[in-house]
Amino acid sequence: MDETSEGELIRRVARGDRAAFDQFYRRTAPWLTVRLRRRCADPELLSEVVQDTYVAVWRSAGSLAPVAGGAQTLGWLWTIAARRLVDGFRAQTRQARVPVAAVEPVAPAAEDEALAGGLGGGLEKALLDLPPELRRVLTAMVLDGLTVRETAILLGLPEGTVKTRARRARTALREALS
Repeated sequence: MDETSEGELIRRVARGDRAAFDQFYRRTAPWLTVRLRRRCADPELLSEVVQDTYVAVWRSAGSLAPVAGGAQTLGWLWTIAARRLVDGFRAQTRQARVPVAAVEPVAPAAEDEALAGGLGGGLEKALLDLPPELRRVLTAMVLDGLTVRETAILLGLPEGTVKTRARRARTALREALS
Protein backbone atom coordinates (compact mmCIF):
# COMPACT_ATOMS: atom_id res chain seq x y z
CA MET A 1 0.00 0.00 0.00
CA ASP A 2 1.23 3.50 -0.85
CA GLU A 3 2.18 5.45 2.25
CA THR A 4 1.74 8.89 0.62
CA SER A 5 -0.19 11.13 3.03
CA GLU A 6 -3.45 12.81 2.09
CA GLY A 7 -1.69 16.15 2.50
CA GLU A 8 1.00 15.19 -0.02
CA LEU A 9 -1.64 13.91 -2.42
CA ILE A 10 -3.47 17.27 -2.23
CA ARG A 11 -0.20 19.12 -2.89
CA ARG A 12 0.27 16.96 -5.99
CA VAL A 13 -3.36 17.47 -7.04
CA ALA A 14 -2.81 21.23 -6.77
CA ARG A 15 -0.06 20.83 -9.38
CA GLY A 16 -2.52 19.01 -11.69
CA ASP A 17 -1.46 15.41 -10.96
CA ARG A 18 -4.42 13.27 -12.05
CA ALA A 19 -2.90 10.08 -10.64
CA ALA A 20 -2.66 11.73 -7.20
CA PHE A 21 -6.29 12.84 -7.50
CA ASP A 22 -7.32 9.29 -8.40
CA GLN A 23 -5.41 7.92 -5.42
CA PHE A 24 -6.90 10.57 -3.09
CA TYR A 25 -10.39 9.71 -4.37
CA ARG A 26 -9.93 5.94 -3.95
CA ARG A 27 -8.57 6.46 -0.45
CA THR A 28 -11.17 8.93 0.85
CA ALA A 29 -14.39 8.35 -1.11
CA PRO A 30 -15.53 5.25 0.84
CA TRP A 31 -15.06 7.07 4.18
CA LEU A 32 -16.82 10.18 2.87
CA THR A 33 -19.72 8.22 1.38
CA VAL A 34 -20.37 6.33 4.61
CA ARG A 35 -20.27 9.53 6.63
CA LEU A 36 -22.65 11.30 4.23
CA ARG A 37 -24.99 8.29 4.13
CA ARG A 38 -25.53 8.73 7.88
CA ARG A 39 -27.07 12.13 7.10
CA CYS A 40 -28.85 11.43 3.81
CA ALA A 41 -30.72 8.31 2.69
CA ASP A 42 -31.36 9.58 -0.87
CA PRO A 43 -28.86 7.68 -3.08
CA GLU A 44 -29.21 10.16 -5.97
CA LEU A 45 -28.47 13.16 -3.78
CA LEU A 46 -25.65 11.28 -2.08
CA SER A 47 -24.03 10.44 -5.42
CA GLU A 48 -24.39 14.05 -6.58
CA VAL A 49 -22.86 15.40 -3.37
CA VAL A 50 -19.86 13.05 -3.59
CA GLN A 51 -19.29 13.99 -7.23
CA ASP A 52 -19.62 17.75 -6.52
CA THR A 53 -17.26 17.40 -3.57
CA TYR A 54 -14.48 15.85 -5.62
CA VAL A 55 -14.95 18.36 -8.44
CA ALA A 56 -14.47 21.07 -5.81
CA VAL A 57 -11.38 19.26 -4.48
CA TRP A 58 -9.85 19.20 -7.96
CA ARG A 59 -10.59 22.89 -8.49
CA SER A 60 -9.53 24.17 -5.07
CA ALA A 61 -6.70 21.86 -3.99
CA GLY A 62 -4.29 24.77 -4.35
CA SER A 63 -5.99 26.64 -1.50
CA LEU A 64 -5.19 23.83 0.96
CA ALA A 65 -1.91 22.58 -0.51
CA PRO A 66 0.44 24.94 1.40
CA VAL A 67 -0.89 23.79 4.79
CA ALA A 68 -2.23 20.31 3.96
CA GLY A 69 -1.81 17.71 6.68
CA GLY A 70 -3.66 14.43 7.24
CA ALA A 71 -6.35 15.57 9.68
CA GLN A 72 -6.56 19.03 8.11
CA THR A 73 -7.08 17.51 4.69
CA LEU A 74 -9.87 15.21 5.84
CA GLY A 75 -11.50 18.05 7.77
CA TRP A 76 -11.31 20.22 4.66
CA LEU A 77 -12.83 17.41 2.56
CA TRP A 78 -15.65 16.89 5.08
CA THR A 79 -16.40 20.63 5.22
CA ILE A 80 -16.78 20.73 1.45
CA ALA A 81 -19.02 17.65 1.46
CA ALA A 82 -21.21 18.82 4.36
CA ARG A 83 -21.78 22.17 2.67
CA ARG A 84 -22.59 20.45 -0.63
CA LEU A 85 -25.11 18.26 1.22
CA VAL A 86 -26.75 21.33 2.74
CA ASP A 87 -26.89 22.87 -0.74
CA GLY A 88 -28.51 19.68 -2.02
CA PHE A 89 -31.17 19.80 0.69
CA ARG A 90 -31.83 23.46 -0.16
CA ALA A 91 -32.25 22.59 -3.84
CA GLN A 92 -34.70 19.84 -2.96
CA THR A 93 -36.69 22.24 -0.82
CA ARG A 94 -36.81 24.80 -3.64
CA GLN A 95 -38.15 22.10 -5.94
CA ALA A 96 -40.92 21.41 -3.39
CA ARG A 97 -39.48 18.02 -2.56
CA VAL A 98 -39.20 17.04 1.06
CA PRO A 99 -35.62 16.21 2.13
CA VAL A 100 -35.11 12.58 2.97
CA ALA A 101 -34.73 12.10 6.71
CA ALA A 102 -31.32 11.10 7.95
CA VAL A 103 -30.90 7.40 8.65
CA GLU A 104 -30.72 6.62 12.33
CA PRO A 105 -27.34 5.13 13.17
CA VAL A 106 -27.20 1.49 14.22
CA ALA A 107 -23.63 1.81 15.51
CA PRO A 108 -21.79 4.72 17.12
CA ALA A 109 -20.76 7.33 14.59
CA ALA A 110 -17.05 7.52 13.85
CA GLU A 111 -17.02 11.17 14.84
CA ASP A 112 -18.68 10.31 18.17
CA GLU A 113 -15.98 7.72 18.83
CA ALA A 114 -13.21 10.09 17.77
CA LEU A 115 -14.60 12.92 19.88
CA ALA A 116 -15.04 10.71 22.89
CA GLY A 117 -11.78 8.81 22.40
CA GLY A 118 -9.56 11.86 22.54
CA LEU A 119 -11.09 13.39 25.65
CA GLY A 120 -10.82 12.88 29.37
CA GLY A 121 -13.06 10.34 31.05
CA GLY A 122 -15.49 12.88 32.53
CA LEU A 123 -16.06 14.72 29.28
CA GLU A 124 -16.27 11.47 27.34
CA LYS A 125 -18.99 10.16 29.66
CA ALA A 126 -20.86 13.48 29.58
CA LEU A 127 -20.88 13.47 25.76
CA LEU A 128 -22.01 9.88 25.54
CA ASP A 129 -24.75 10.53 28.12
CA LEU A 130 -26.28 13.33 26.01
CA PRO A 131 -29.57 12.38 24.34
CA PRO A 132 -28.99 11.54 20.64
CA GLU A 133 -30.88 14.60 19.37
CA LEU A 134 -28.62 16.91 21.41
CA ARG A 135 -25.46 15.03 20.42
CA ARG A 136 -26.39 15.26 16.69
CA VAL A 137 -26.76 19.05 16.91
CA LEU A 138 -23.52 19.37 18.85
CA THR A 139 -21.71 17.14 16.35
CA ALA A 140 -22.93 19.15 13.35
CA MET A 141 -22.09 22.51 14.88
CA VAL A 142 -18.84 21.69 16.68
CA LEU A 143 -17.23 18.81 14.76
CA ASP A 144 -18.56 19.65 11.31
CA GLY A 145 -18.31 23.41 11.83
CA LEU A 146 -21.74 24.15 10.42
CA THR A 147 -23.77 27.26 11.19
CA VAL A 148 -27.14 27.11 12.92
CA ARG A 149 -28.88 27.52 9.57
CA GLU A 150 -26.80 24.79 7.89
CA THR A 151 -27.35 22.46 10.85
CA ALA A 152 -31.10 23.09 10.67
CA ILE A 153 -31.17 22.19 6.98
CA LEU A 154 -28.92 19.17 7.44
CA LEU A 155 -30.99 17.73 10.30
CA GLY A 156 -34.37 18.86 8.94
CA LEU A 157 -35.15 20.98 12.01
CA PRO A 158 -36.27 24.58 12.52
CA GLU A 159 -33.42 26.95 13.36
CA GLY A 160 -34.98 27.71 16.76
CA THR A 161 -34.94 24.01 17.62
CA VAL A 162 -31.26 23.78 16.68
CA LYS A 163 -30.44 26.77 18.91
CA THR A 164 -32.44 25.30 21.79
CA ARG A 165 -30.81 21.88 21.48
CA ALA A 166 -27.33 23.41 21.26
CA ARG A 167 -28.00 25.42 24.43
CA ARG A 168 -29.41 22.34 26.20
CA ALA A 169 -26.37 20.27 25.16
CA ARG A 170 -23.94 22.90 26.47
CA THR A 171 -25.88 23.21 29.73
CA ALA A 172 -25.97 19.43 30.19
CA LEU A 173 -22.21 19.21 29.55
CA ARG A 174 -21.51 22.05 31.97
CA GLU A 175 -23.63 20.40 34.70
CA ALA A 176 -22.09 16.98 34.13
CA LEU A 177 -18.58 18.38 34.39
CA SER A 178 -19.13 20.55 37.47
